[in-house]
Amino acid sequence: MAGKFFDQWRVGERISHDIRRTVTETDNLLFSTMTHNPQPLHLDVEAAKESGFGQILVNSTFTFSLLVGLSVGDTTLGTLVANLGFDKVVTPKPVYIGDTLRAESEVKELRPSKSRPEAGVVTFTHELINQRDEVVCRCERSALLKKSSA
Repeated sequence: MAGKFFDQWRVGERISHDIRRTVTETDNLLFSTMTHNPQPLHLDVEAAKESGFGQILVNSTFTFSLLVGLSVGDTTLGTLVANLGFDKVVTPKPVYIGDTLRAESEVKELRPSKSRPEAGVVTFTHELINQRDEVVCRCERSALLKKSSA
């Protein structure tokens, strides 16, 4: 278990997650086709060249999913009761094939659960950052986590 229990977190605590990931053409192609997203910007090199971006854009829902995935090992792995939701998802910069991405997280809020005394809600802000130190995705994630005494 790598994640932390509810009562082990502190508001303001920050984590730079160790795992980084270079996005490949296969990642983008498989994710886009598996999710039935036919957007030419993700799949058609010629259409993408004619866009304002000039090249294939990585599917933003892949980008968001990668952000969450990179954060799980250090935050909720083994302590999660349930993900309660994601809020304020933004993608301020595009992701391109070949970009190398890393994630950082910060604890924004801690709240004991009213319905489950053995658990509490942690709200994280997660950020995905490219090799140029640009934030390419940000979200808030609320997770119901076990307490260490549970």
